[in-house]
Amino acid sequence: MFAPENKTLGTIAKGVGKGIWDRTFGRLRGAGISTDSRIAHTRAKWSGRSSQKDWRVKLTIPQGSSILNRLILDNELMAPLAEGNDPINGIFWPITPSIIYQHTTNYNPMAQTHSNYPFQAYQNSMPNDINIIGDFPVQNQKDARYWVAAVNFLRAVSKMFFGGADDELKGNPPPILHLSGYGEHMFDKVPIILNNFNVELRSGIDYICTQQTTYKETNFPGDTSRISAVDDIPATWAPTLSMISVLVTPIYSRESVKRFSMRKFVDGSLSKETGIGWV
Repeated sequence: MFAPENKTLGTIAKGVGKGIWDRTFGRLRGAGISTDSRIAHTRAKWSGRSSQKDWRVKLTIPQGSSILNRLILDNELMAPLAEGNDPINGIFWPITPSIIYQHTTNYNPMAQTHSNYPFQAYQNSMPNDINIIGDFPVQNQKDARYWVAAVNFLRAVSKMFFGGADDELKGNPPPILHLSGYGEHMFDKVPIILNNFNVELRSGIDYICTQQTTYKETNFPGDTSRISAVDDIPATWAPTLSMISVLVTPIYSRESVKRFSMRKFVDGSLSKETGIGWV
């Protein structure tokens, strides 16, 4: 005679055939549920991942670069790009962007006399430009400061070091950045140069100021006093929704290309060995 282990599971089993009950009971037992209290107090919850990797699409300045301190770390305006316990030192798209990228294989047609079909002689292969298009929402003062820093970052990394200041970096071209996103075998520290970027400031969109007026309660309950925002950075208004797109080109040094291995590229170990991503 089939008999469940406890009253609660027995209640569940009423009117259920033995075969169906065995499967149900097996799933409950596999989940560690076997008593009245366990069933009554079990709640669904997000388990999370202990070693979650940041897979957001981002453009970053390589660690150890001589321009990292100059552009981000020693700059109050760019400070939002270096905040947090594990700063990315660059920008990321807060909403998953559209990415369009392609590869080209070039052949030279060799025309033959008295032939309807030319022979195709292989010339080379190359990764083409990568187009990244994504929306940038801004909901509060912190988001507004990040948006301003992100736009300023794109302005900065698209210019050479030039000007009247006596600087050891004077004359250097725009920096090489790293493109990362979607994990190790997609874009993982791919060296790129920024060709151009576009910022769409849409009509009919509200704007949020990077400086906000705050209120502090006085000694009298319910009475608040107005405190003006204190900030060394002039007030700037960021759109609550805009579109930022960039066009980048993968670039590899001659020394890196000499270390290329087709076998390691195919099995995914080339990026780990060289420290840069390959597309």
